[in-house]
Amino acid sequence: MQIEPFALERWFATHEADNLMLAESGIRPLDPTRFDLVPDDFGYVIPTGGDPDLRGRIGDRYDRAADEVLLTCGTQEANFVTFAALMGDHAVVVTPTYQSLHAIPEALGEVTRVELDAADGWRLDPDAVAEAIRPDTALVVLNNPNNPTGRIHDADTVRAVYEHAADAGAYLLCDEVYRPFAGADDGAVELPPPAASLGPYGVSTCGLSKGYGLAGLRFGWLAGPREVVEAAAQWKDYTTISPPAVSQRVAEQVLDPETEAEILAENRDLAARNRDLVGAFVDRHDLGWPDPETGVNAFIEVPDGFFGGQSFCERVVEECSVVLAPGEAFDQPDYFRLGFGDETAHLEEGLERLDGLLERHA
Repeated sequence: MQIEPFALERWFATHEADNLMLAESGIRPLDPTRFDLVPDDFGYVIPTGGDPDLRGRIGDRYDRAADEVLLTCGTQEANFVTFAALMGDHAVVVTPTYQSLHAIPEALGEVTRVELDAADGWRLDPDAVAEAIRPDTALVVLNNPNNPTGRIHDADTVRAVYEHAADAGAYLLCDEVYRPFAGADDGAVELPPPAASLGPYGVSTCGLSKGYGLAGLRFGWLAGPREVVEAAAQWKDYTTISPPAVSQRVAEQVLDPETEAEILAENRDLAARNRDLVGAFVDRHDLGWPDPETGVNAFIEVPDGFFGGQSFCERVVEECSVVLAPGEAFDQPDYFRLGFGDETAHLEEGLERLDGLLERHA
């Protein structure tokens, strides 16, 4: 099996040390002193699929039972073991998206991409998915809310995509790791039901990284039909075996309803404040962007006078010691991704440096 190098991770590995990061795609990390970090012991979590009570609490979010949930080392592993379990000859993947959502199935079989178009506001046409589905399609893959654009595919769209997949006997795998950012009462965008709640062909993956500020825990999950969870668990036996004991201990606390509501309210408030700062930056320099509906990613057009996202981001590192994410990592060379989930002072410093560069090159 051959797989393409992960462009974004290789870019980070080269540039993230000793520079100001404005390319992170999650909210700023939480202080670990908020939690009890000591598990009962440092053995494997037993059962290795995760604590049944916690799996049951997560399953309730999807109208799924505890044995229809598998706890994993981050959403990345949840996606990987699901692809390994379900990928046949062909998958349909909606792009642009996080590279692993198309690179892993491309390493396992054949992929048809359904491209979102900036001219249409990065909106998804379910009929385009239907046209891409073949008799040998095993999976349809969606990222909702979308990374890098911050757009949300609405309930009618997701249900239509699910029906197209189900009619073909294919599973809909929806990476919903940005879902926790939405759902607040005051002005937040309403999300469609999660894919795993739509029927027997729906699979959802999520985790505590992006919306919760707990990326270092490496804690995630997949929820879906029992046969999918059981097949994915067999692959997990060959990867990490069980979720980390410390991570599960913290997850039990984070997913307590009162604690979760408090954490997400803090994080949504920070994201909203910072999104306004990025919006003002975009306006100052007359740049195009989709004005993200949720999350902490801004997908911004490369300023005039620069030759593509990679070139622009290299210049930004060289002149400003600021790291952005080049659009080429998402097969969108006319864009760059700016992450605005860190503390506000950190973002303000980075935007000030970018202001100076763009003024010098105006």
